[in-house]
Amino acid sequence: MSRRTAMGLMAALAAASALPDGVKAATGGRLGTPEPFSWDRLVAQARDLARKPYAPIAESTRAAADYDAAGKLTYGDAPMVAGNVRLFPAVRGTAPKPVTIAVVEGGQARAIVDTSDLFVGGHNTDAVGFRVMDATGRSDWLAFQGASYFRSSGDRDQYGLSARAIAIDTGLATGEEFPDFTRFWIEQTGADSVRIHALLDGPSLAGAYAFDCRKTANGVTQDVTAALFLRKDVKQLGLGAASSMFWYDQSSPARARGDWRPEIHDSDGLAIWSGNGERVWRPLENPAVARLHALRSDSPKGFGLLQRDQAFDHYQDDGVFYDRRPSLWVEPKGDWGAGAVGLYEMPTGSETLDNIALFWRPDRPAKAGQRRDFAYRLTWTSKDPTIDGGSRCVDVFEGPGGSPGSPPLEGVRKFVFDFSGPALAGLDRTSGVTPDTDLPKAAVVSAVAYPVARSDGRWRAMIDVRSAALTQPQFRLFLKRGNSALSETVIKALES
Repeated sequence: MSRRTAMGLMAALAAASALPDGVKAATGGRLGTPEPFSWDRLVAQARDLARKPYAPIAESTRAAADYDAAGKLTYGDAPMVAGNVRLFPAVRGTAPKPVTIAVVEGGQARAIVDTSDLFVGGHNTDAVGFRVMDATGRSDWLAFQGASYFRSSGDRDQYGLSARAIAIDTGLATGEEFPDFTRFWIEQTGADSVRIHALLDGPSLAGAYAFDCRKTANGVTQDVTAALFLRKDVKQLGLGAASSMFWYDQSSPARARGDWRPEIHDSDGLAIWSGNGERVWRPLENPAVARLHALRSDSPKGFGLLQRDQAFDHYQDDGVFYDRRPSLWVEPKGDWGAGAVGLYEMPTGSETLDNIALFWRPDRPAKAGQRRDFAYRLTWTSKDPTIDGGSRCVDVFEGPGGSPGSPPLEGVRKFVFDFSGPALAGLDRTSGVTPDTDLPKAAVVSAVAYPVARSDGRWRAMIDVRSAALTQPQFRLFLKRGNSALSETVIKALES
């Protein structure tokens, strides 16, 4: 099952739909005997599990036959559990692994032992995940389904990219591992809040996770606490992981375009706030071949995949509304130490497969027998979380070098970056604003920065680059005035 297949199914099943009035609450007859539950007990369970050989979860024998059959089990007169949670049914071929779900109240957990009437029509199938409904019971804002994936619809009620509990060997030639959430404990903490605990299990590790989730007017936040126990060495352990889709945008080469819509992507860039204070923006690419990038970021203050472009006319999609897709911002709690942000980009020719993966990779080797504890906050929102960092890159364009109206310069490529933000407000052509780049001097044919005419604080950096003189696969560029940076740093890939 591909990343996008699982998420596409979840999106369809979790799409907002009207529910009938008088939705039932789960009764005690469907719940098992109460057992004490706490974070310490879950951590101990994960530790004990990691000491045993890995045993994969068997696929459900009661799974729905296909997507249409699963849809019929999902919508209609079916009750919620834990106050505001509805279950996803197992689906043959796409979401076949059942999970155990318990309801927590007053420090006591009661497992759902009978799903009769929890799905439409009274079918007693297996649950593979769940979605959290809003206070009205007519729309959902959070969903967990498939491996360790989960996602939120943010503040504009539109699902897009996904988060993951962990990324293991993502982008490596040896292959990627996808551990599963096998058990969940759900506790409703308010009309638009929920506490979720989960047990993670996979060939290389087991782990305990806690998610304190809140829906607000500005989006959804999740405070995540995790304790990992490694069964064996892991070459690349990725924290704060996420997956997204980028097919093409306004700067993409012609080979990447395959649809009438002007742009198609869930996210358009990677943002990083490094521990040294530098702000970085890396526009996403749909590469010709898969590429794994490491962007140095010791003790990161934040990083994430953002959807900065939110203009409907840039997408013209009135079906899945890419302009409404939320951004996902990761804020580490405490000092994560030395490491790098990993960005894995894969080629794609459609919007149905996730081809972007993100994670933070610690320098410290992940060895068998270790315990790793970490915590972070996730924010799902359409409000750019980097907007307080000065001037942002809001558009990127690419084309042949030279002046408009003149023949293109042979072997020269033009890169155009538009910036906007308070640091540029009130400046003009006489203010001494210049572009700064790490390209070799021999590669730079020309480089200028100027305010865009009839715009409100928008500046344009334009640089012509001689391809034959390049010595690096990407370059950095930012706007400065004297020795002071006025914008975030853009990292632009040079591969076509």
